[in-house]
This record gives sequence, structure tokens and C-alpha cells, in this order.
Amino acid sequence: MSQVASRLRPRSIAVLAVASLAGLLMFMWPLVLVPEAGATRVDPPFFFMLLLPLVVGVVVVELTEGGMDSKALAMLGVLTAINAALRALGAGTAGIEMVFFLLILSGRVFGAGFGFVLGCTSLFASSLLTSGVGPWLPFQMLASAWIGMGAGLLPRRLTGRAEIVALVVYGVVCSYLYGFLMNLSSWPFTLGIEVPGHEGGLSFVPGADLLDNLHRFTIYTLLTSTAGWDTGRAITNSIAIVALGPAILATLRRAARRARYV
Repeated sequence: MSQVASRLRPRSIAVLAVASLAGLLMFMWPLVLVPEAGATRVDPPFFFMLLLPLVVGVVVVELTEGGMDSKALAMLGVLTAINAALRALGAGTAGIEMVFFLLILSGRVFGAGFGFVLGCTSLFASSLLTSGVGPWLPFQMLASAWIGMGAGLLPRRLTGRAEIVALVVYGVVCSYLYGFLMNLSSWPFTLGIEVPGHEGGLSFVPGADLLDNLHRFTIYTLLTSTAGWDTGRAITNSIAIVALGPAILATLRRAARRARYV
């Protein structure tokens, strides 16, 4: 029995694929952009940075207009409000972020399209509540949208404890990938990175070889984020999914049946 609240049409899948590819290029540009020979500086592709919020908006409109009915939109509004409030409670201190576990559980129940939109709307609404609007917001929205979408793509045949174990593993992986991507989005603009115990700078070097920049960034994110913030996020997600996951999954599925998403 399917409980997907937003069914993906071929056009929606195509829009999602194009938007995800454009977003991935935005995250990866420091590693893939090759400057012209003799260039003394490399400018980040600000045009695409300005375009990214528009791309996210187009995807949300495409999914909400084509695949969600009024009941699904009502559910989206409720879950967005709850997620925004949860994020404000955690505030990200020491990686304690309460916004992702409900996003994962909702994407699991209502499907990939719903999870993508909920990831965008949750981060946008919570940023308004916490005054966290800035150039990083489109990156946060897109990364969170991928988390919600990925939860909806997990195998449907998993149930019971196997489902909870799979969601915990998925939550841990997403915690580290989210930290990796967000660090990558800000790393090129962070100058003079020096980490105690490591010789040499870890800043982005325009025009350097791909492997050199990737090596610097990997050390940077491992030393500054992976063992701290990202691990705190992974622990928070795991505890929340284990403790609250079964009850929330049952509640969401009961709501889906009553709303007749089937």
C-alpha cells in the first residue's frame, strides 16, 4: 500500500534531476572550475548562486502544483511549522539539530517529492524564525531537500525494526554529508585557515590541482566539523529516530490513510 502524498510525474522527475545537477555543481564549483591560462584570480560563479534560489523555487512550484492536493499541502504546512519550531529549539549548538529527524520520517512516509519540498520549506521557515537568512540559505534548503527526497527513495519493503535501523543509518550518513556539503559551500570564502597541529594552510587555492584542493578541503572539514558538529548531528538524529521514530511513523501513516493518499 502506498502512502505517497506527492506523486512524481515524468516532468517533475526531470525538473528535480536538472535542479539537483545544478545544485551539485554549485556545491562543487571550487573543485571543478578550471581558470583560464594566465588568470591571476578566479571569481566564483555568482550568477549561478543567484540562480539557485530560483531553481529551488521552480522545483517546489512544480511539485506542489502538479503532485499535491489540498490535503497534502495542509500536511506540508503543519510539518513545516513543527520542523521550524524544532530547529529553533536546538539552534544547532554542538551539532544538536532537531530539524532533520522529522524530515527523514516524513519523507519516508509521504514520498520523495513531499520530502524534497518539506526540506526546502522547513529550512526557509526556520531561518525566518531564527533570523538565519543569508547567502547560505539556498544551500541549506537544497541539501535538506535532498535528505527528505532520499528518505522517500528508501526501499518500501522495510518494516518494523529493520525500517528503524535503516532510517538511523540513513540519518547518520546524511548528517555527515550535510556537514561536508555546507562546509564546501563556505570554504572558498574562508581565508587564512590555520588549524593547530597541521602544517600549512587549508584555504581554497584558485587554480590549484583538483586533488590538491580536495586534499586541503578534506583535512579542513575533518578537523573542524566531522568529529564535532557532524557527529553531534548524527547522534541527535539517531537518538530521535530510535526514541520517537516508531510512534511518529505510525501517526504519520494514520494521517495519510485518513487523508486518503492511497
